[in-house]
Amino acid sequence: MFQSYESTRNSKFKSTASKAVLKGIADDGGLFVMRNLEDKKIDINNLVGKNYMGIAEIVLSIMLDDFSEDVIKKCIRNAYSDKFGTEEITPVVKLGENYVVELFNGPTSAFKDVALSILPHLMTASYEMNDMEGEIIILTATSGDTGKAALEGFKNVGGTKVIVFYPEGGVSEVQKAQMATQDGKNTYVCAIRGNFDDAQTGVKNIFADEKINREMAAKNKVLSSANSINIGRLVPQIVYYFYSYMKLIEKGDIKICDKVNFAVPTGNFGNILAGYYAKILGLPINKLICASNENNVLYDFIKTGVYDKNREFHKTISPSMDILVSSNLERLLYYLCDKNNQTVNALMEKLNNTGKYEISSEMMEKLSNDFYGGCVFKEDAQKTIDSAFEKYGYLLDTHTAVAYKALEDYKTSTGDDSVSLVLSTASPFKFSKSVYESLFGKAKDDEFELMEELSEKTKVKVPENLKNLKAKEVKHREVCSIDEMGNYVTYVSNKLN
Repeated sequence: MFQSYESTRNSKFKSTASKAVLKGIADDGGLFVMRNLEDKKIDINNLVGKNYMGIAEIVLSIMLDDFSEDVIKKCIRNAYSDKFGTEEITPVVKLGENYVVELFNGPTSAFKDVALSILPHLMTASYEMNDMEGEIIILTATSGDTGKAALEGFKNVGGTKVIVFYPEGGVSEVQKAQMATQDGKNTYVCAIRGNFDDAQTGVKNIFADEKINREMAAKNKVLSSANSINIGRLVPQIVYYFYSYMKLIEKGDIKICDKVNFAVPTGNFGNILAGYYAKILGLPINKLICASNENNVLYDFIKTGVYDKNREFHKTISPSMDILVSSNLERLLYYLCDKNNQTVNALMEKLNNTGKYEISSEMMEKLSNDFYGGCVFKEDAQKTIDSAFEKYGYLLDTHTAVAYKALEDYKTSTGDDSVSLVLSTASPFKFSKSVYESLFGKAKDDEFELMEELSEKTKVKVPENLKNLKAKEVKHREVCSIDEMGNYVTYVSNKLN
């Protein structure tokens, strides 16, 4: 089978799509990318009349090119049949002059469900395709939503264990409770003393640890990832860009080939990178608006071409975006520098050694053609939540509000009146205190009581998976330092399910 994927850092590290899904990260620490992506095109006309699963079949067949048609159909069917609260999977709702793509109707009320519902099936299929034996240990760093979605997706999947690391005190109470009460014989959760960047760096270091990998191999175990560094997590996210575009055509709000904008709340850069991939594949996208909160390292990068993580880390009301090292940006750099692996490797070495790097003027020009940076702090995000509810009776979560305001700022600044869509992040009830205070002022600290009060006052229903969360049994209480993460992985890998 043709090895269509390679490491961002060294073209010698090649892989089939299925092996890239299994490995998660390349042996040299780089991320897997499809070298000839620009040669793959999707004809929008062929998507007319197709539902979400039909569009997913077309996208996944292109991006996961060693999977058979039957395997892809089976993975999609198992992932999305009766798992989401709406038949559409990702409904598109008009909000004023703009649209919101609702990505929070899955089993954990976060956009991560869309990809993490199918990743376990893709991974199981990859396992069988490559005649693998033994056990896959799934490592995941989370800033809040990925963790629960990964735990739910891989729960009781044979031949796997899933380990989630999250920053202690760095997620909402609802997010913490979702992870801490997770059931499943193969699920493990551990808080770390640090922030998300520490958790993510710790996971990457474990992948690169030769001693741990030798020990795993000796026991017929392999490490993989459920973060968007895994191409199997990233590819399914391309689907809802195409689907939402086709929904607007279906509604008669745009015509085929009309260009649209997407505004995306951004932390680790995976969600918005999926939009960039969609554009390369032929989706008529004008601008991808990268929305940042107070941790505005991406905003500065898009404006200046300098990526500098050497800055204060802020804990904000949009914690899933509280990230200073955006891993998936490495994939974008690969395409911006015309797939020059040595350039990417040099930039990553600068980031590791000095905490910063600067791209060339040629790369900067390409970046500016496709991306626009927006930055929205707490007060403006709160005002946006209040305004959206007052004007439209619509309840935005704290992350989606950042993107909605960034889109409004973009339109005011540029005069661009293209039809625009905002990708939502999660149910507002996952951040009930922040949303409540945006609407009604100072509130009590108990986020679970506030969830019910918020529902009563706004007449918006609490998702079933979040109801009675406080009463569930806490099953995971582990806490470790960053240096102890490897030991925890070894401990879990040796446990019997």
